[in-house]
Amino acid sequence: MTTPAPSAPEVVFDEQGREVLGWPEFGSVARVLGKDVLDSGFEPEVVIAIARGGLLLAGAIAYAMDVKACGALNVEFYTEMEKTLPEPVVLPPMLDGGSLAGKRVLLVDDVSDSGRTLDLVKRLIEEMGAEVRTVCLYVKPRTILRPDYVWRETDAWIAFPWSALPPVNA
Repeated sequence: MTTPAPSAPEVVFDEQGREVLGWPEFGSVARVLGKDVLDSGFEPEVVIAIARGGLLLAGAIAYAMDVKACGALNVEFYTEMEKTLPEPVVLPPMLDGGSLAGKRVLLVDDVSDSGRTLDLVKRLIEEMGAEVRTVCLYVKPRTILRPDYVWRETDAWIAFPWSALPPVNA
């Protein structure tokens, strides 16, 4: 049995001009990106998410590509909508650098906005001795690091299905 080629969903905007990505569309895009990675000839041994935004995409892409080794690195940069710290800050726990030496790593985030977070983490993992490729759902025109694989370029604020609603309260 062959798996049908994934197709990319249509782009939708809400009344505030935010680009909206829904759960079904997210699933389709994750498979498209996984196929793009494999079609390029890159076969990752490890998938690393930049938490929190890259966690769900990393898991979905890892499943799509049948990669079982996954990890995450926590980075804080955005403090609220369109507000950032002066620089991205890596938070504990850290990755086990020794286990990444010599590995092919796919680094995943939801968006390369300024690109500063993606650039920081890519350099950290490369310093651990890994070959790194990057993938994001979205890239902004102003980014300093364009991902190796990306679904869409947009200048709009993005409403992701996992962060569109406010946090729950007790």
